[in-house]
Amino acid sequence: MSLVRRLARPLLAAPFVYGGIDQLRKPSAKTDGGGPVIPALKGLSVGPVTLPSDDAGLVRLNGALMTTAGLALAVGKAPRVSSAVLAASLVPTTLTGHRFWEAPDAKTRQLQLVQALKNAALFGGLLIAAVDLDGKPGLAWRAQHAAKTTQRSVKVATAAGSASAKRAQKKARKSAQRAQKRLHKALD
Repeated sequence: MSLVRRLARPLLAAPFVYGGIDQLRKPSAKTDGGGPVIPALKGLSVGPVTLPSDDAGLVRLNGALMTTAGLALAVGKAPRVSSAVLAASLVPTTLTGHRFWEAPDAKTRQLQLVQALKNAALFGGLLIAAVDLDGKPGLAWRAQHAAKTTQRSVKVATAAGSASAKRAQKKARKSAQRAQKRLHKALD
């Protein structure tokens, strides 16, 4: 893992771990001002899971998700999945906790807008982390590479009956060796 990832992941995870622990300890402090978001989520069934039907239960669930996924991201365990979970949890958190458009005065509106924009920035960072492949080739590249290798093999097999079969086989072997070296180098 690169040095940048070793530094960036815990830094990106830190506000979620801190905020998640805070929500687990003091859920009642986060239930006010949720607008229509908390009532819409109460008791909602998502597949086999039914969300809690009380405000504090929803806040605790969110806190548990944030803490668990934040710690996983910080230590590099399933970083793509944990980043996606954190990004998904950030949407209702922002919509309930930073409703700047409903602020009673300009100062409060400004403070809530700054927090909402901070969450938007975190969301962007989480999206990048969710698609980060740690420098390894993605599935699309691997599939395309396999298709090209298969195409070459088919050409070699059809050329085997001709007089130039040995040259084609030698060329294909060298090409496959170069591709294998590139693949090993890319995976290291």
